[in-house]
Amino acid sequence: MTETAEEPVPRTRIFADLTPLRTSPDYRRLWFGNTVSWIGQGMTALAVSLQVYDIAGSAFSVGLIGLCSFVPLVLLGLYSGAVADTVDQRKLGLFSAAGSFVLSVGLAAVTFAGVEDVRLLYAVVALQAVCFALNSPARSSMIARLLPPGQLPAANALNAMTSTTGALVGPMIGGLIVGWWGYRAAYTVDAVTFTASLYAMWRLPSMLPDRAAGGKGAERASVADGLRFLGTRPNLRMTFFSDLCAMVLAHPRALFPVIAVVWFGGDARTTGLLVAAPALGALLGSVFSGWLGRIRRHGLAVLIAVACWGGAIAAFGLTRQLWPGLALLALAGCADSISMVFRNTMLQAAVPDEMRGRLQGVFIVVVAGGPRLGDLVAGSVADLTSPAVAVTGGGIACVLLVCLLGLRWRGFARYDARDPQP
Repeated sequence: MTETAEEPVPRTRIFADLTPLRTSPDYRRLWFGNTVSWIGQGMTALAVSLQVYDIAGSAFSVGLIGLCSFVPLVLLGLYSGAVADTVDQRKLGLFSAAGSFVLSVGLAAVTFAGVEDVRLLYAVVALQAVCFALNSPARSSMIARLLPPGQLPAANALNAMTSTTGALVGPMIGGLIVGWWGYRAAYTVDAVTFTASLYAMWRLPSMLPDRAAGGKGAERASVADGLRFLGTRPNLRMTFFSDLCAMVLAHPRALFPVIAVVWFGGDARTTGLLVAAPALGALLGSVFSGWLGRIRRHGLAVLIAVACWGGAIAAFGLTRQLWPGLALLALAGCADSISMVFRNTMLQAAVPDEMRGRLQGVFIVVVAGGPRLGDLVAGSVADLTSPAVAVTGGGIACVLLVCLLGLRWRGFARYDARDPQP
């Protein structure tokens, strides 16, 4: 673990705080490797979608790709966290990253061989989700051991920048590569970029959890213990409840194709803009995140950010002009990025090392399942009423519920980063 003294955050800092990159070579390599591999994964995700459509010619077949990744993430999320609390997290991260690398190489190989089978592509997507489910709790738990607590908000903002950059830049580059050189070139580039993540994991020191280091039985690292721990820690529960308020009640992504046509008179390109706007807002929120390090009341910041998300979504449901609508979605994405930074920081700082992997496993399940459940809620309400009611009503419901939760568990708003209490 890096023992670097914490630096005061300048009051004038606007752009992202790069202190974690300067002070910890291990974190710097990990961040760079993840950034490169996220872009590669974004390329592959688009390439697989395009190839499935080319082979099957069905939008439903493309939609099954999401199901193939969703099921392993939800089913394995909790158990992968228990594994991360039992074994050397560096070895687990290296093993799962190596698995993703092998799958990328396999995709390139079968494409070079001219094999075209959607079942094979579905299987690869599912196995990639398994590798991600194993890798994510280990990687997230590592950060709290590589950096001092005061640098965690800056590190999580940098991590958010990585994921949003991959979501935005990866598909764009992937579309260009597929258009110019074909699928095999995209898969090959992804395999090459994954070597950066492998190298970063390889260079990390051993990271045995405290329990394993002390020689205690691995059987104690159970999912049930993690859930019982979460059940008695109101501040940690609130990090998940608040996120579910936003993702289940006010997540209009499934309605974007309808909204693009009915509200804005657009087409598929308009839908693409609606999808990209929250991601762009999240990226801007990460870039201009230098001030986040000065915030100590992390729970209050989460409540405000989630309420801002809901308010922006509710306002989006009232607009019928494209550019103001895109601006509101970008504002919502920025608020979500801020919420994610503080929720991740609380999970890293307030959770003991021997439980950190399992709580990160719960985080995977919430992040993977919440938006999908939100798609179902938005679509159902829109069918029963209208898209406007689903979007605006969902945003208002999100604001009201997160306020009620904050009143019910008042200690969450008083959470102080200088004395993190779960």
